[in-house]
Amino acid sequence: MSDLRTLVPRFTGLHVLVIGDIILDHFVRGKASRISPEAPVPVVSVQREEYLLGGSANVLSNIVALGGRAEICGMIGQDPMGDKVLGLLSMVGDVGKGIVRTGRPTTLKTRVLAQGQQVVRIDREETGPLPAGALERLMDWLGCNLSRFDAVLVSDYAKGMVSESTMQTLRHALDDARRTSGRPIPWVVDPKPVNMPHFAGASIITPNHHEAARMSGLPIRGEENLLAAARAIQDELALQAVLITRGSGGMALLENDRPMQLIPTVAKEVFDVTGAGDTVAATLALGLAAGGSMSEAARLANHAAGIVVGKIGTAAVSVPELLAALPPA
Repeated sequence: MSDLRTLVPRFTGLHVLVIGDIILDHFVRGKASRISPEAPVPVVSVQREEYLLGGSANVLSNIVALGGRAEICGMIGQDPMGDKVLGLLSMVGDVGKGIVRTGRPTTLKTRVLAQGQQVVRIDREETGPLPAGALERLMDWLGCNLSRFDAVLVSDYAKGMVSESTMQTLRHALDDARRTSGRPIPWVVDPKPVNMPHFAGASIITPNHHEAARMSGLPIRGEENLLAAARAIQDELALQAVLITRGSGGMALLENDRPMQLIPTVAKEVFDVTGAGDTVAATLALGLAAGGSMSEAARLANHAAGIVVGKIGTAAVSVPELLAALPPA
């Protein structure tokens, strides 16, 4: 088994396409020292606000933080929140060529925190199928540009970007790229169970413990159940591999006919699991694009997740942080 440290420098310059639901994360931070006289809820005195890239855009941020290049294919609204998304993306680089703007509002998640604890979350969104014109423009861009990339990552937040149409277009584009270049492009999926049928033929899928139970229709209470669930998902979708993330239980990797590999967690402290799945998917895609095996890419992703859960809020992992977390050769 190769030294994981040799894979990380190869991330530099790798080009990953992120397809999925773009979300704007809005954090309102303050203090709460009294209860409202109008209702039994805390009164939060706001001290500061910030906007961060969320959803598939946070996946893109993770890829760039790890030294890769990325572009994003998705939808935002013709609204001020959409403008804010584009402004934040421009700080990352020229990464938004595959974005289409529509009359549908940009998905916004507002989290109100008092003394560091989340008090309430407010979602502004419109889900469901994308407008036909927007979908056609997205599919045209995808078909014309996919061959430029070293890996594809589908980041599904069940807001409407992932559909049978988008995934069918992706499959055709992947086939065309393989015929043209002679090399397969790894296709990583961070799924939502409701869209499970759309991911047939992916290279690897990364459900968490609860998502895997829903996708397989099997309760997961031990290693035997875990293996059965992973095998059911793999067989149903004809996948090369399934990576189930298990929080404090680490990860479980099942690939082809090999025995299931249990990867113990390396997290020292867990402060916030927000965005951990994004970090796993981003690191996994880069690891595969760099030529790593499924096992090597999964173990890298496990180390990256162990770092990000030790941070507060939506966060990313840097190359120096990842290298420092890896065991010596």
